[in-house]
Amino acid sequence: MANADYNKYKEAIISGGANTNLSSGSVKVILVDLADYPYSAAHEFLSDVPGAARVATSSALSGKSVTSGVFDAADVTLSTVSGDTSEAIILYIDTGVEATSRLVAYIDTGVTGLPVTPSGSDINIVWDNGANKIFAL
Repeated sequence: MANADYNKYKEAIISGGANTNLSSGSVKVILVDLADYPYSAAHEFLSDVPGAARVATSSALSGKSVTSGVFDAADVTLSTVSGDTSEAIILYIDTGVEATSRLVAYIDTGVTGLPVTPSGSDINIVWDNGANKIFAL
């Protein structure tokens, strides 16, 4: 699988749906075990990602910016992570309710250190500094 923006997120942006604003929303990252999560373009909300697939979740991203359709944020550290080998990252906008926390992007390439086998230590997610940063629409 290659990096992808969730189709339902793009549809929600175009139609003016709720929980789509990356600048003001609480954007978080989930470290994902692909043995428990098969990506689907039809997935829409955090409730579509099984709990067993979620190895670690970040706090809200800081230093967010949206410029010319490109989303970026400060690198993030997941603290004392243990669990299954993780091959991908999912970005989502956290509303506090899984059924309305919108999935934004699936990333399995362009991030330093993936796949990663957690060992109880911190995992640093370093975003690409190229033209597309975290992702571009």
